Amino acid sequence: MTEIAVTGAAGRMGREVLAAAADREAIEVAFAVNRSPVDELISGVVIESSDNFAELLAEYEPDVVVDFTGPESALAYADACVEHGVALVTGTTGFDDDGLDALRAAAESTAVLKASNFSRGVAALRLAVQEATAALPDADIELTETHHNAKRDAPSGTAKTLLDDIEGVRDDLSERVHGREGEAPRSADEIGVHARRAGDIAGEHEVLLGGSNETLSLTHRAGDRSIFADGALDAAEWLAGREPGWYDFFEVIDDA
Repeated sequence: MTEIAVTGAAGRMGREVLAAAADREAIEVAFAVNRSPVDELISGVVIESSDNFAELLAEYEPDVVVDFTGPESALAYADACVEHGVALVTGTTGFDDDGLDALRAAAESTAVLKASNFSRGVAALRLAVQEATAALPDADIELTETHHNAKRDAPSGTAKTLLDDIEGVRDDLSERVHGREGEAPRSADEIGVHARRAGDIAGEHEVLLGGSNETLSLTHRAGDRSIFADGALDAAEWLAGREPGWYDFFEVIDDA
């Protein structure tokens, strides 16, 4: 049995994580917290105030914290995890360089697994994009991502990860151009990046590679946020009991 704590419990992903956990016999929710007060039970769980997070960690001693919140709160939760020796799985995006450095510093004292996306399909997309980028070394590359109208960061964390993957293969691509307006001829060293926000779209990512007389489009569409919650819980089960360190979702998939 893996005992987890859930942060941002009343948010879009927090609710999904609690719902997914309720369907798993091997996972038990020790407690869940939210920044603003919540009167309702969510998937049968009483939601506590995040102000009491450190005290709750000490009281319940969960194996893993599962976090989908914001960069500032995620770092505060990471500090508490370090203090109490609790592993952290986080799907929070939008960290700046200093924030990522702080999260990596936490991994020196406790197990941390950060992923911009916990979908196994997106993991497959990443591998396919790297292979296609290598096979088409002269192609122009454009990336488009689409999410719900309440998403805060743009481009998405998954889009940034895909861009890192592309640039890791193509060192001639050094400029990310976010949208275009007016006279904007394409340069050879750029990747076009486009972020769209509409409705309640869970997440779509497309990488377009255009060459001479041919184009290749690689696309992933998330039909429901539950796939991200399931992946995060897979990661939590895998991470429980691990030594301090920085872990990757590919390691979870490889061990499946």
